[in-house]
Amino acid sequence: MESKGRKKVRAAMEEAIAGLSAKEEVKAVMEEEISEIAVKEQTEIITELRDLPPAHYIFKIENFSHLSAAKVESYDSSDFEVGGYKWRLSLYPKGNKKVNENEHVSLYLVLSSSNTLPLHREVNVYFKLFVYNQILDKYLVVQDAKEKIRRFRGAKTEWGFDKLVSLNAFNDASNGYLVDDCCVFGAEIFVIERTGKGECVSMVKELANSTTYTWKIQKFSDLNQECYTSQVFVIGGYKWILLLYPNGNSNEKGKSLSMYLQLEGSETVDSGKKLHTEYILRVIDQLSGVHHEQKGNHKFCSSAKRMGFAKLIPLQHLNDSSKGFMLGNTVIVEVQIPLMTVVKEFS
Repeated sequence: MESKGRKKVRAAMEEAIAGLSAKEEVKAVMEEEISEIAVKEQTEIITELRDLPPAHYIFKIENFSHLSAAKVESYDSSDFEVGGYKWRLSLYPKGNKKVNENEHVSLYLVLSSSNTLPLHREVNVYFKLFVYNQILDKYLVVQDAKEKIRRFRGAKTEWGFDKLVSLNAFNDASNGYLVDDCCVFGAEIFVIERTGKGECVSMVKELANSTTYTWKIQKFSDLNQECYTSQVFVIGGYKWILLLYPNGNSNEKGKSLSMYLQLEGSETVDSGKKLHTEYILRVIDQLSGVHHEQKGNHKFCSSAKRMGFAKLIPLQHLNDSSKGFMLGNTVIVEVQIPLMTVVKEFS
């Protein structure tokens, strides 16, 4: 379908060419530009054949010649529902005269008037229209190029194709579109609904100052409580503590050292925000510097203030003095937070 603007451009160029017969070089350049306009027009609509029938609606018309004989300019299908909205197909058997089309079958997707849309509401849609080739048992698919989205709203409730298929091709039974006075059209409609949900992410600037907290635990073998808590420390402007289970937690009791990072205070979580944190929990190798560590990430909030590892390091490795994790009955653990963002969801 060629736009009016491009028709005028082409007409102006063709008229100019007629008066430039002596200037062959200029003529050739202008003819090339006209050709490019034609190519652009062709690429605005894509047609292809496929085996799969339309997913949402099939519009079959029998005794099609009676429709033409009745001199009906257009014929609409019944309403059908897709994506929560009611639609119909509007067929112009001899072309849509309102757009000066009389050489092609015209077919349009129409947002039904039975929809009760609020004022200024629009429905964004990507759609495909179909014509069934009864000889090839395939469907001719006609669609906008680059999956162009069409906006259906109060002022514009109809979109489609003025030149779905030429009348010459359609009326020739050997082409398979109109066979035994019967033809089949169809539609696929993909409604793009805006959920209104999203999130705003803000990088925490305070991480530039300090990202690590070190906890030195002396007389480690004498610890007899299930859980120990570090002092409150500040990273990224937020208060944290470490929870240490010397003999393991949960399924790792008696097997591993367990440690968790916990957010203290309510100034972040109470405001409906989440603190997305990438963290590293580490046991220091005091001999060779080959530390044992595990990395994790978590969105800390009011319902999830704690995260870490039940199996941070096996007790067998921790108690092996040759590995350097316990030296002079002292264990040193660390937490490092290399990345922290404040996440606020909105709708």
